[in-house]
Amino acid sequence: MRTFAEFTSQIENPGHRARVEEVLDRIAKKFPALGQRIAWNQPMFTDHGTFIIGFSVAINHMAVAPERAALERFSDEIDKSGYSRTRELFRIPWDSTVDYALLENIIAFNIADKADCTTFWRK
Repeated sequence: MRTFAEFTSQIENPGHRARVEEVLDRIAKKFPALGQRIAWNQPMFTDHGTFIIGFSVAINHMAVAPERAALERFSDEIDKSGYSRTRELFRIPWDSTVDYALLENIIAFNIADKADCTTFWRK
């Protein structure tokens, strides 16, 4: 989690900071082979140099960006969790619970779907 420490230390709201640290830590423990990096001022997880999932923070929510293919594949589950979404991300409101099963399924999908991917982003 040292990779993300500087990012999380800049989150002013202690509750939001704790939530982001919890999510990032849980992913790191569940998927220990994933790389961790900060890019575009966002904590990201990667696999063999390809993007798997990224996060950002806003006043009302934590945004989760798993790429469009994963958003399309899990659109029903995202909607059932009560999260709003765009074509590029979905939002977990600070006052909502985190659907960890959904996050883990999205990450596992991206790892498998991008196993042969040789670029950072899908083409």
